[in-house]
Amino acid sequence: MPPVVEAYLDIETTGLSPWDNQITVVGIQLCRGEETRFVQLVGKDISGQSILNALGDASMMYTYNGSRFDLPFINSQLGVNLEECFTHRDLMFDCWRCNLYGGFKSVERQMGIGRKLTEVDGREAIRLWWKYVEGGDGKALNTLLEYNREDVENLRVLKNKLAAIEGVSWD
Repeated sequence: MPPVVEAYLDIETTGLSPWDNQITVVGIQLCRGEETRFVQLVGKDISGQSILNALGDASMMYTYNGSRFDLPFINSQLGVNLEECFTHRDLMFDCWRCNLYGGFKSVERQMGIGRKLTEVDGREAIRLWWKYVEGGDGKALNTLLEYNREDVENLRVLKNKLAAIEGVSWD
């Protein structure tokens, strides 16, 4: 039997409303045993089909607050319900069961998960996108992509730390 393919997914957007805002970046890390592959879709490259293609043969998808933000945003914007296509686990609810509350950055701090771009948050991610779109600032785009990459990679770190805590069930 081939190893399970896990997918870790996070999106960046121009705001919080899936009706008034756009998805700017979709980051996905695919893990098959020790083998990993990282995919980022940016701007016009983002479509329902490109996300499905990037997720490929993933059998399990992990997010943080994805059931309330990322996946509904993708469904609203692109017409793809990823929860119908993949088994999804929102790590936020596992955190709650372990008395870890707050946004992803807060939980990272509580769990001792490091981050290089400590000054970037969701609001700054929006500013970086517009600096890129309106001013052609490639450095802003690179910072945004690195921020998204850290979010995605830290999802896997969080999942592994949660799995090590007694009482968190992964079946």
